[in-house]
This record gives sequence, C-alpha cells and structure tokens, in this order.
Amino acid sequence: MTFPPPPALLTPLDLRHLRLRNRVGVSPMCMYAVPDGSGRVSDWHVVHYGQFAMGGAGLVITEATAVTPEGRVTPQDAGLWSDDHIAPWRRVTDAVHRAGGAIAVQLAHAGRKGGKFAGLPGDAPSDRGSVPSERGGWTTVGASGTPFGRYSPPRRADTHDLPEIVAAFADAAARAVAAGFDAVELHAAHGYLLHEFLSPVTNVRDDAWGDDREAFLLRAVEAVREAIPVTMPLIVRISADDVAPGGLTAEESAVLATRLVSAGVDLVDCSSGGLVDGAEYDPYPGYQVSGAARVRAAGVMTAAVGLIDDPHHAESILREGAADLVLLGRAMLRDPHWVRRAEHALTGSATIEPRYHRAYV
Repeated sequence: MTFPPPPALLTPLDLRHLRLRNRVGVSPMCMYAVPDGSGRVSDWHVVHYGQFAMGGAGLVITEATAVTPEGRVTPQDAGLWSDDHIAPWRRVTDAVHRAGGAIAVQLAHAGRKGGKFAGLPGDAPSDRGSVPSERGGWTTVGASGTPFGRYSPPRRADTHDLPEIVAAFADAAARAVAAGFDAVELHAAHGYLLHEFLSPVTNVRDDAWGDDREAFLLRAVEAVREAIPVTMPLIVRISADDVAPGGLTAEESAVLATRLVSAGVDLVDCSSGGLVDGAEYDPYPGYQVSGAARVRAAGVMTAAVGLIDDPHHAESILREGAADLVLLGRAMLRDPHWVRRAEHALTGSATIEPRYHRAYV
C-alpha cells in the first residue's frame, strides 16, 4: 500500500543547524507593547509569543526590536541595545522553546520612520506623525534629510553614524545569542534605515554609501554573521518590490539576494513596499508571493508573506516552489492555533497539545 506524501506545510525545514518542525512561521509584526519606553519586554510578550509556539508554529519571528534607542519605530518598541534587555527576552525564548517552537529576533533601525506615535485604537486623533521631544521623541537619522510623509525631517547620517549603527546591529545580535534566540533576522524592508540605503528612490547620496547602495546592508550582514555562532541561521527581510516609481524591482532584489547569501544569509524574507508615503497597494491573499518566487528562482531560500490565511493556499505556495517557508501575521493574531487547524484541514487529524484534545473531537 502506498501512502500520499505529507503536506509540504508540515515537513521540517533545516536552516543551518536549526530544524523547524514545519514550514509555517509567525511574521514579524510591530506591537508597541513597552509602555515605559525602556525597551524591556514583559509578561505580555511571554504570553504573546508563547501562544504561537503552543499553537504549532515552526518559527516565531519577533516584532521589530531596536538596536539603538534612536532606532525605535515608536517610544514603546522592544529593544536589544542594552544588556538589561537580555534577561527579559530569555523569558520569552524559554517559553517558546518549552512549547516546541523556534524563535528569531528581528533586529531593526527605523531610520527616518522612527519616533512616531504608535497609532493604536483609542489614541488621540492629534497623535499622528512624529512624537515631539517633550513627549519622549527624538531626532531621527536617515540616508538624507528628506522626511517620510508627515514625520519630522531626519538628520542626514554622516560617515561616523553608519559604522556605529553597523556595530549596534552586531552588538544586538550577540545579545540575542545570550537571550536564547535560535536565529536573527535583519529588517531591511518597509522604508526603515537599511532599506532606505538600498533604494535609488531614497539613497541619493554622493559618497561611498551612495555609490554602492547595498554596502550598508552588506556591512551589517557581515558584522552580524561574525557576532553569532556559525551554526545560527541569519535571515534578512527585504521589500522585494519598492512599490514606488524608480524603486527596486523583484528582479533587482533577486540579484541582491544572491549577494546576501554569499555574505552568509540563509533565508530571505520577502515583503514589499513601505518606502515612500502614499504608495498604492492592491492587497489580496498572497499578493507578495510573486516577489518571493522571483527571488527563489535565483537559487535563494525564501519566506513568503502577504494575507495568507487558507491552509490549502499556503500549501500550494510551497508545492509550486514559490517559497520554502510561509509566514502569517494577521491570521496568527486571529488564531494562534492556525497550524493545528491547517494540519486538520490537510490531513483530517491534528497533532495537538493533549489538554486541548476536546477542541478536535
């Protein structure tokens, strides 16, 4: 008797010495959940990230975690710019590991898009754009002095800033190792600082950092690769398409991805957009998958994102070779046990936490 092959969604994925139990991950999503502005995560984060591992996710990727205080998206961002952040994050990684999952930290510097209001439900209508200094804001740094939308103009990064920021990424990565993370992801998408230097739309510098727009990201990749064990996977999130006139295309991003792999990157997480204010999107389930497919066609392992919700759709993305890993955001917030539900939908049964068996009878 022959048996059908298991769903691709449920097969393990090896990234260096890390084996993911399946090919479903939690996409990084900004949470703005550190009210005191210290960057130290709390019980909230332990529960938030632990629930996804309990629900079966193979990989959990954290919210954008700042490598410097000035690199935060909002004053309420999580951080890894200080040794004081290691122990709180260790509680989170321990919770994920106890539930059988793996966890990566997304290290980020928001650049000119930093220092904004969180914009959560219930916030005052006037709280838009940049937070003023008297309310905890700061002067941001960018590739140029051009602001993003209604945000305050950034200070143009000088030749001393950029090596220091590269070092901050490496230092934060070393702290991530001490905190028990299984992998590190660098956030080079959505108009944040690493992305801002990559794109010809926002990097119009006339120095060495403008002559080779990929230099800043590659320097950060190389520094982080040296700061973490050779066995630890390194991931980079890119906007495969800038969704901006004159911006990077998926074809150009595929070439960049091959350079990243040569520098020690193991997986490229393919999102899109976020570079300029007012960019037009046409979101639909899987609308960003084509970017991942184009990068993967260049021989690079990829993760696909973009309103993926249906288990059969997620399975088809892997079966058709568009990606190696599927990342879900909103769907996981709605249902942290999405992986269990997907397994049941694809096989008729589910590997469940024994104490939850009643939900599947």
